[in-house]
Amino acid sequence: MHFLFIDESGSPPPPAKAAETPFFVLGGVVIPEDVWTRLNTNLSRIKKKFAVRGEIKWRYFAPQKFGGKAHSLSHLDDSQKEELRSALYAALTSYKSVRLICVVCDTASAYRFNYVNNADDLYWYCYKQITERFQYYLQDLERAVGQKLHGIIVCDHRAPKDDERLRELHHKLMTSQEWHTSAYDRIIEGVFIAPSHLSVGIQFADMVAGAVYRYYSASDKRFIGQIEGAFRQSPTGKVEGYGLVFFPRKKEK
Repeated sequence: MHFLFIDESGSPPPPAKAAETPFFVLGGVVIPEDVWTRLNTNLSRIKKKFAVRGEIKWRYFAPQKFGGKAHSLSHLDDSQKEELRSALYAALTSYKSVRLICVVCDTASAYRFNYVNNADDLYWYCYKQITERFQYYLQDLERAVGQKLHGIIVCDHRAPKDDERLRELHHKLMTSQEWHTSAYDRIIEGVFIAPSHLSVGIQFADMVAGAVYRYYSASDKRFIGQIEGAFRQSPTGKVEGYGLVFFPRKKEK
């Protein structure tokens, strides 16, 4: 059994604000069931070392604003935060069976399509892309190991209405018979939604989404460079379209 944990960085904007939010990222971490327990132990040890109580979120690594609300990393200085972040990425990439699948959405370009009309549509098509790649990954593994493998999708909890819409979108994907939708025969049940502070996998997915978002929004490769070897690849080593997916798809040069 493999789990795909999904979290987002940035928020899908409405059409009028696409220029203000040029990128939106869905970050996914694929973790086999036997590795999850080890990653859970790794996370606990790292948090103990840095005296972190509570969840770890990408935005907590930003400089603390004077008078801002305290959080689980408030007691750490900038250098300690960087050491903590590197330790998290090292733990995640230490397992060869952990794979990353992320979708980078160019929001302004996506809104040029007549079928993308609002923020829900942006999320829907990014979610479709990331879940399809998870299905393909399970099929690739099946060919390698010679037995059928299944997966479960776990997403971060958002607002109640957002969660309900996601459940409906997921069900639509799983049951669609349209030619342009994958046959999701490796995915078990509906989408599972969990608060990030209760999910080890979602906390790691948040860190992955943040690293990818930082690279595409600010050309800062410090963080994505620490995890780039873990992205899903083609047999020839190609990452684009496999572990790093763009919506809309980049035109071939």
